[in-house]
Amino acid sequence: MNVKYKNKHSSHRKYELLETMTGASLVGLKYTPLFDYFTKDLPDSEYELSDSAFKVVADNYVTKDSGTGVVHCAPAFGEDDYRVCVENKIIQKGEKFLVAVDDDGRFTKEVSDFCGRYVKDADKDIIAAVKEKGRLVKSQTLTHSYPLCYRSDTPLIYKEVPSWFIAVEKLKNQLLENTRQTYGVHDFVKEKRFHNCLENARDWVVSRSRYWGTPLPIWISDDDEERVVTDLQRHKIDHMTIPSSRGPEFGVLRRVEDVFDCWFESGSMPHACVHYLFENVDFFENNFPGNFVAEGLDQTRGWFYTLMVLSTALFEKPAFTNLICNGLVLAEDGKKMSKSLKNYPPPTDILDDYGADALRLYLINSPVVRAEPLLFKKEGVHSVVKDVFFPWYNAYRFLVQNARRFELEGLAPFVPIDQVTIQKLPNVLDQWINSATESLVHFVRQEMDAYRLYTVVPYILKFIDNLTNIYVRFNRKRLKGGTGEHECNMALSTLDHVLLTTCKAMSPFTPILHGRSEAIIHYCSFPQAVGKTDERIERSVTRMMTVIDLGRMLRERHNKPLKAPLREMVVVHPDPDFLEDIGEKLREYVLEELYVRSVVPCNDKEKIQAMTQEYILHFESVGEVTIEGHCLKLTDIKVIRVFKRPESMGEKEMDATGDSDVLVILDLCPDKSLFEAGVAHEIVNRIQKLRKIAGLEPTDKVQVYCEPLDGDKSIMQNIVNSHQSYIKGALGSPLLPWGVAQRPISSMKKVLLIFMSWHL
Repeated sequence: MNVKYKNKHSSHRKYELLETMTGASLVGLKYTPLFDYFTKDLPDSEYELSDSAFKVVADNYVTKDSGTGVVHCAPAFGEDDYRVCVENKIIQKGEKFLVAVDDDGRFTKEVSDFCGRYVKDADKDIIAAVKEKGRLVKSQTLTHSYPLCYRSDTPLIYKEVPSWFIAVEKLKNQLLENTRQTYGVHDFVKEKRFHNCLENARDWVVSRSRYWGTPLPIWISDDDEERVVTDLQRHKIDHMTIPSSRGPEFGVLRRVEDVFDCWFESGSMPHACVHYLFENVDFFENNFPGNFVAEGLDQTRGWFYTLMVLSTALFEKPAFTNLICNGLVLAEDGKKMSKSLKNYPPPTDILDDYGADALRLYLINSPVVRAEPLLFKKEGVHSVVKDVFFPWYNAYRFLVQNARRFELEGLAPFVPIDQVTIQKLPNVLDQWINSATESLVHFVRQEMDAYRLYTVVPYILKFIDNLTNIYVRFNRKRLKGGTGEHECNMALSTLDHVLLTTCKAMSPFTPILHGRSEAIIHYCSFPQAVGKTDERIERSVTRMMTVIDLGRMLRERHNKPLKAPLREMVVVHPDPDFLEDIGEKLREYVLEELYVRSVVPCNDKEKIQAMTQEYILHFESVGEVTIEGHCLKLTDIKVIRVFKRPESMGEKEMDATGDSDVLVILDLCPDKSLFEAGVAHEIVNRIQKLRKIAGLEPTDKVQVYCEPLDGDKSIMQNIVNSHQSYIKGALGSPLLPWGVAQRPISSMKKVLLIFMSWHL
């Protein structure tokens, strides 16, 4: 009352405020209802009302923020009303109770004064009847939200209808146990979203009051006591009746009008698709439950749920053993993709421009396979082509070009050596890429067994980057035959094996990408990790790349291009194995890639201050040290090496950089021999660019002539002469002076004429 009449001093107040109390103090009190329709025995009625039907109860869904703070509970017309009445034992769950409104929204005979009238049309007369009884406190019109039919825009009535249920609440414990037996790729989906859905599961309404749909194969007697279940079709059975087995006085059984909830059919898929129990019994029982299911995140309350409920109810086991859940693909602006908004690129354009496999890899490498939303961007598909397909194809093209060259020079077809021999090759980079390939196969199989598709593409990206930018780049001389036919054959065979294995491992992810050969990759067996991975070799190459990256960083800092040679690089590290990798096994690759003449490994033990040497050396060797009674590990202490430049040298003459593991010192001082080597390197570089402009293949043999245009021509000629072996080895033919070309050249098929201006 205090909620309704907040203005106690109003002149229109006709009531005296005697007491203020909380709603909780009223709980349990009985009251006299406004109408006595349901307080007396109902003639010809099968319903009985509980003695506690008219009493005050409390619940959190009622608030003082809207309305009076007091509501009337009608269990047939509200979900909260029904729940509260069941919890307070006013009605029993599953029992029949009185519904005084028929399917047309009209009052039934139990409401005698308004029988047959539409409930909304009777509002004013009901208010008048309450007023006539002297029980009306106040009448007024309030504006509030109310559900309307989306077709007719008329008010809807939330009303109980007879339905058929599956008692899911009785299965809850078994459902949770069955879920624990499954594997979900995404823990939060299984442990949170799906678990919560089952934890709060309620009985499932499987019937729908519609015409179209799978009919409920249930016949029921007029008194609702006898039921018959069969398996028939609706259009042939609706007119059929079944005599009651209890005798003719009980009438006949008629099929119920309802049809199945379509989700019931979806959940029946595992057994229904093989017509179990009517046939294929052995097949079903030997193959159920299924290995995995995959659907969108929204299906945790849809298909995943109904599969688990029906499988638990029928077979007491889960319907699947593994679950993959996808997120939603949204437009780039974060909104749902809409034809009317045109906020997404046409799929046909994506497929035409980039191909189906590029789109597939983009999606597999996106948050959508981690059950998270994806903002679709066309540029992401383009990045897959640029970062994966182009480098991958370039490695293949490089193999084909050099295999053809091998055949032309060796006068025999290139035949890759067998895989067993490949695994025993002595070359360090061959060993490394073979080990990396074995690691790739092992990783892909491991992740696919765990249904973690989203981890594979980043690993593949890194592998292809290593293949093209380390193995192919550092091995160009071997692959092109610069170190002899045998070495070339080993390198080409290794590259062939690696590319073929990569294609097989990638075939599930890029199933459409293949060559024009009739031998399709999908006819091949998926690769097995037959060889052993060599962690030592893989770690050695990783160390080499760390040193090379630090050297490149120093070059960039001082604007020293890679085509300009440098005298020396010093690598400082306390681990002898590290220095052996850089100074011996992989030394030639460091020299060539950084274009330095020497690499000097250095162990700086003796340069550590005497006072701290024991602790630092012990810490670096065993990974922990005790100081003042405290055991400190690698995560607690970081050893940093600081380079002190000699006072006689400036930063442009010598500089250093490093990370927490290694220090690299680079000698930047130029001299005449380094300059001349740089010029020779530049000559080769420009000729190679001209070959590309001329459209020449790597196997095309040409004669090259050069003529300086200005400056001291003798200097240029001296550089060419002194580096002739390097130039010939890089080009496959000597660099001749232009004067030689003045002679008859009728026998020459292809000639490059180089006229350059050099500033020495």
